[in-house]
Amino acid sequence: MKNILLICGSGASSGFMAAAIRKAAKKRGLEMTVKAASESQLDERINEIDYLLIGPHLSYMLADIQEQTKDKKVKAAVIPQSTYGSLNGEKALDLIVSLEE
Repeated sequence: MKNILLICGSGASSGFMAAAIRKAAKKRGLEMTVKAASESQLDERINEIDYLLIGPHLSYMLADIQEQTKDKKVKAAVIPQSTYGSLNGEKALDLIVSLEE
């Protein structure tokens, strides 16, 4: 079971994206939890997750987040704007799968 956290400014738009990813994962028969939160909640959730997806509008935070997660074995990536803007759960799930490789 993989635990994925999506972060955005307030947690609202990432909530819609998380729902789309959960739907895509269920369709593929993949077991994972996908939750959404605001970036301010990252510190309290960092020890619960395997993957961190970052809303494209927070891409400037990637280097700092990677530094923060390097000892925790959390893989982080920015969701491309085209995927995030269209709430494409399939493409976001592809991104998560690519992080596993």
